[in-house]
Amino acid sequence: MATRKVRVGQKFYYRPNLFDIVKGPGTLKQGDHVQVVNLYGCPPANTMGMCYVKRVDVDEKFAGMVCTNSLSETAD
Repeated sequence: MATRKVRVGQKFYYRPNLFDIVKGPGTLKQGDHVQVVNLYGCPPANTMGMCYVKRVDVDEKFAGMVCTNSLSETAD
C-alpha cells in the first residue's frame, strides 16, 4: 500500500488507521481538523510515512506524530 504524500501547511481530517489507533497520539479523536507542521530538529513530513500535526479548530496546539495515511481531505 502506497503512503500518502503531504505538504507542510496542508489541512486534513484525522481518520486513524490501525497503527494510529494502537500507538497514535491520545489527544486526537477521529474527525479532528489538523494541519501538517515541521518541527525544528525533527525529521520532515513524509519520513517513513509519518508527519507531525497540530489541531486547527480547537486550540492550535501541537497534537503529535501520525501516519500520513490517517489523514483525509474529507470529513466523512
